[in-house]
Amino acid sequence: MKKPTPTPRGRVTMHAESVDQESALEQAALAFVEMRPRLFGIAYRMLGSAAEAEDILQEVWLRWQQTDRATIENPSAFLALVTTRLAINVAQSARARREAYLGPWLPEPVDTSLDPTLGAERGEALELAFLLLLERLTPTERAAYVLREAFDYPYPQIAEILQLTPVNVRQFVSRARRHLNAGRHETIDRTEHRRLLEVFLAAAQTGDVAALESLFAADVVSTSDGGGIRGAARFPLLGATRVAKFVAALAPRHWTGADLTWVEANGHAGLLVPRGRTGVTLLTVEASPKGIHHLMWIVNPAKLDAFERSRARLRRDI
Repeated sequence: MKKPTPTPRGRVTMHAESVDQESALEQAALAFVEMRPRLFGIAYRMLGSAAEAEDILQEVWLRWQQTDRATIENPSAFLALVTTRLAINVAQSARARREAYLGPWLPEPVDTSLDPTLGAERGEALELAFLLLLERLTPTERAAYVLREAFDYPYPQIAEILQLTPVNVRQFVSRARRHLNAGRHETIDRTEHRRLLEVFLAAAQTGDVAALESLFAADVVSTSDGGGIRGAARFPLLGATRVAKFVAALAPRHWTGADLTWVEANGHAGLLVPRGRTGVTLLTVEASPKGIHHLMWIVNPAKLDAFERSRARLRRDI
């Protein structure tokens, strides 16, 4: 009589373990994907750089895979904690890099036409001019402010993330508000912002210095972020007359008859302006009821490439 073949219990056990591991990894991926927009929003507001924010998310994903997830009661809170702490570390080193940056530095723009808030309950802290103001804060102040004001995290959770007491966190947020309010202008809505940029464009295309001056606030500044490339201004221009003459001088080369593209950058209208035969410049403005306060020209090819990638990614994800 033929003996029965022994059951390969070891193989069955190994297969079951493999299935369990695969299922656990799928659950981990689902939790990460669900939180990804918010994690990106935190990292981006902390750093003003989409590329650096994406690098952080890659590291968070690796750490999330390697974590004993069975011990994590709140995956969303854990992922936000890791993202914020990594962003603080990067922000500390970024300060030194920006001190060595050639010419003025502006935040790296992102396309928000299909994702206006990038995972935030409050989109105000996404605007380029506001991201620039956030650079005045220490990394810890910035983290406290972003988590509270942009994402409405409760003070006890922020305290856990930053390893502070809730009282300390309240002090950090309050101090950050004071610093930011000192440099802010009254805001206008998106429709009025677009209208003002359209009027600016009409004056720029004709080189009308007087019309341009009438659009500018008394403290208007023009900043070009070229990262050291040839032809980008190395210093900001100040004052309505100087800025108006600068813009008017560009009319024959950049404005008149140019094939301009309207885009949305960080929640507001912007323009892609041809530069040379193959180059392009992204222009957006900060404005208030008093007029245009800041012309921001993104000329740095790396930042423009990142902006185009954000546009392509959003179109792909529709």
